[in-house]
Amino acid sequence: MTTPDQSTEPAAAPAPPAEGKVRKALGLSFLNTVTGKLGTLLTGVLLARILAPEDFGAFAVALVALSAVLAVNELGVSLALVRWPGDPRDIAPTVTTISLVSSAVLYAVCWFGAPAFSAALGAPEAAGVVRLLCASVLIDGATAAAAQFVNREFRQGVRLVVDLSNLGLSTGLTVVLALADFGPASLAWGRIVGNALSALLLFRLVSLWPRPGWDRSQARELIKFGLPLAGASLLVFAMLNVDYVVAGHLLGAVALGLYLQAFNLASWPVNMFSTVVRRVSLAAFAQVQHDPEERERALGRFAQLLALTALPVSALLGLLALPIIRTLYGEQWVGAAEALQFLAILGMARVAGELAYDYLVALGLPGRTLWIQGIWTGGLVVALPIGALVDGIRGVAAAHAVVAVVLIMPAYGVAVRRTGVSLRRVLALVVRPVLGCALLCAVVLGVRVLLDQTFVELLVAGLLGVLAYAAVVWPMRNLLRKPGF
Repeated sequence: MTTPDQSTEPAAAPAPPAEGKVRKALGLSFLNTVTGKLGTLLTGVLLARILAPEDFGAFAVALVALSAVLAVNELGVSLALVRWPGDPRDIAPTVTTISLVSSAVLYAVCWFGAPAFSAALGAPEAAGVVRLLCASVLIDGATAAAAQFVNREFRQGVRLVVDLSNLGLSTGLTVVLALADFGPASLAWGRIVGNALSALLLFRLVSLWPRPGWDRSQARELIKFGLPLAGASLLVFAMLNVDYVVAGHLLGAVALGLYLQAFNLASWPVNMFSTVVRRVSLAAFAQVQHDPEERERALGRFAQLLALTALPVSALLGLLALPIIRTLYGEQWVGAAEALQFLAILGMARVAGELAYDYLVALGLPGRTLWIQGIWTGGLVVALPIGALVDGIRGVAAAHAVVAVVLIMPAYGVAVRRTGVSLRRVLALVVRPVLGCALLCAVVLGVRVLLDQTFVELLVAGLLGVLAYAAVVWPMRNLLRKPGF
């Protein structure tokens, strides 16, 4: 009998990637993410000038619902395509069947549960948007196999084309509908249409159209592997959305809209850098999973890359929260800065946690991630309401950051160390980015003493802080050329 911490597949692993293949995939993934997130940021700034905080609050309710169903959609089985030792097309029909059936069941739950769910979050008017946006789960079920096939083969060029097409379609339609006074529904329609058309493009480029099939033995192995991951994903959803529930229920739709904007900004290090690495790291870890030295080296290199990029961005977001919010979104959104300064700390913790999560999954240890996510969710259920009652959205953000740093980062450290990795050697690789970030913080705080929190401070402090950071980390400029990438 297998346990949740044991792999349910044959011992053989896919062949290691060719020289430079991971590096090329990282480059394309970075280009994709930077382009996409810049487009998303510009769209968000424009929409913030058109829509009211109440509209973003209603859309946030729909996003919570969608995140919940996506967390457990396809029961986690699609990730097995990345780790499968043979031809992934052999199991793709069974994966597709599980994905399509689960997505249909989940959408039915969304449809009938939307009114009660929206009312529970303090925005009963959001029920229609919930029903509309959650149709995305059907598209996600259809594309599950093709999307993971792209990751397995390091074909990030395909993802770049698909994602940019999605961005252009969804952004254009969202802005047009927002100007036509469609309110929060404009955000939902934009996402649905963009996802649907980009899914067709993905199928064409990968030549893997959703063809259902069924193999009982494969299904048994897939579900054994996927269920712990689905459980962990559901807990990840709870961890990332329980703050929305608390803010909406205890503080109202306006506070929820402000908090959503702050959380979106604080998630930039995750969306810009962690997403880039995650599209490559899971497959890279899986292909060296039976070589302790190689997997430790890969973990260290990815940790270096993430620390080098995510630390300064998170620090600047937290230290310059008010001028950033005021410059990007205007005076009506300045209340979001109270939450952003703490959520930036959470962003750094999430980057580290996601790397550890992918490492454990690649080694066939989803049970450990399940336990950690359970601890994280339980800690938030206790801490977030206290934070909300004591200090509004700032209290919610502060409680979120404290739980992540004090409770969860040590838990991930223990789990990774139990796989034979030397945390001392891994952490030694990120000393220079940490020292550079400390100098950046000192410089920015010094500028804040001399200047008001205006656009001028944002420019001066940001520029001087980045220069100070660059002076410390300059010797790492050739990181991607070192062995391991």
